Amino acid sequence: MALHPETAAVRVAVPRSPYGENAEALYLTSGYVQPSAEAAAARFAGDEEGYTYGRYGNPTTASFEQRLAALEGTEAAIATSSGMAAILMLALGLLKAGDHVVCSRSMFGATIKLIGSDLAKFGVTSTFVPQTDLDAWRAAITPQTRLLLAETPTNPLTEVCDIAALADIAHAAGALLAVDNCFATPALQQPARLGADIVIHSGTKYLDGQGRVMAGALCARRALVEESFLPVLRSAGMTLAPFNAWVVLKGLETLHLRLRAQSATALALAQWLQRHPAVARVHYPGLPEHPQHALAMRQQSGCGGAIVAFEVRADHAEQGRARAFAVLDALQLLSLSTNLGDTKTLCSHPASTSHGRLSEAQRQAAGITQALIRVSVGLEHLDDILADLARGLDALA
Repeated sequence: MALHPETAAVRVAVPRSPYGENAEALYLTSGYVQPSAEAAAARFAGDEEGYTYGRYGNPTTASFEQRLAALEGTEAAIATSSGMAAILMLALGLLKAGDHVVCSRSMFGATIKLIGSDLAKFGVTSTFVPQTDLDAWRAAITPQTRLLLAETPTNPLTEVCDIAALADIAHAAGALLAVDNCFATPALQQPARLGADIVIHSGTKYLDGQGRVMAGALCARRALVEESFLPVLRSAGMTLAPFNAWVVLKGLETLHLRLRAQSATALALAQWLQRHPAVARVHYPGLPEHPQHALAMRQQSGCGGAIVAFEVRADHAEQGRARAFAVLDALQLLSLSTNLGDTKTLCSHPASTSHGRLSEAQRQAAGITQALIRVSVGLEHLDDILADLARGLDALA
């Protein structure tokens, strides 16, 4: 039975237990009692369906995986303990010494460090390219390229890549395309339907939606999940805890409503910021002035998403940092926090937090200035959000 995404978000799960619960059950157990020694042997060998050990799987976690896969339009999904654990699983499952990765230079700071520095210790090479330059992606490919890795929209400058075009480039080179869909979520875009082989999620963000737990996932073909990623999970143990899986599972039920409402408020905020005299530039795909506005509208169901980034006016980097800090320190309602995707509006200074571990050269290449502030728009009333930001911005004007 084909379900609309909004219905799948509240209905797809493992079968109910004999008790007939309506809300999905939370199975808090590290082990499972086996019906016989023979059955236990068959299940541990993978010859028979059945749960064996908490590190290998859990019914609550399986419900989350099935629901997320249904929303992303993939055959399967595999859950992890965090979004970065999902990217590590991606690397361990697909790459070996001598392989090469082409990666957007606008990726999340921790992703850049993991791909560019940590994997290099094990002989995996990488090339970072401008997110929106398709020719740069093509030029970076070598005979050893196994993976193209993109994030759309990017964190925090909301750059949008052409997923279908990148999929064509990857597949022509015999490589796979993985797309981080954290910002848009399947409520706005489904990268797999545009040709991506793997969809990456930090469930910590919008999938949970209330900043309560950490979670991650990879969505892909069933063969890729079972043959490449599941063995890594069993050996490395980046397993999602059942309670966290249950929290994110329930968060998915309101995902579509939240993203639509937050995107509408984010657009109004971006338009207001454009008019403020203390603001030099606004980054938001929903604005017609955004370089990839038309592409974003096609890929993201006509929505710009809920992340707005803006730069305060400044003559040099030191002044930009001081003025950005002044705006953040003036907040009385909105939260100064590096997380995103919450029902509460969160503000941060990327250059000193989420991208603080990068070198200044890496930050400049990614366009992360000291004057930049990122806003993850929540569900507060627009007027209250504007009033709190105006307190600091008006003092700069």
